Amino acid sequence: MSVGLDLERYRRVLESERDRLQHAARAVHHDGSLLEETGDLAIGSGDHLADSASETYMRELDEGLEENAEHILGEIEAALGRIDDGTYGRCTACGRQIDEERLEAVPYAILCIDDKRALESGP
Repeated sequence: MSVGLDLERYRRVLESERDRLQHAARAVHHDGSLLEETGDLAIGSGDHLADSASETYMRELDEGLEENAEHILGEIEAALGRIDDGTYGRCTACGRQIDEERLEAVPYAILCIDDKRALESGP
């Protein structure tokens, strides 16, 4: 059990972040193809080629943002599950309590700062 953490507060923070990310993911989601959205591919037409390139770039950027939001949403759902099962705030590598300062910055963190740094620095 996570000693000393205000779990309900962290639940509210995580739920709020989940709602924000779901809204952001919906805002950048594209249902149709680029052709359907722009009306033509503009291949071979000088003025439209730059527009097409910009549209393609923005579409790829949106897809990257949506993919990142989906990844973080998964992390948030997992953190909410850890609150429910009593393991929230524990490092999955060493079992120590994750510092509250770290949880304030990354409320879905699964590693204490020492283990996160070790992971990032590699073997």
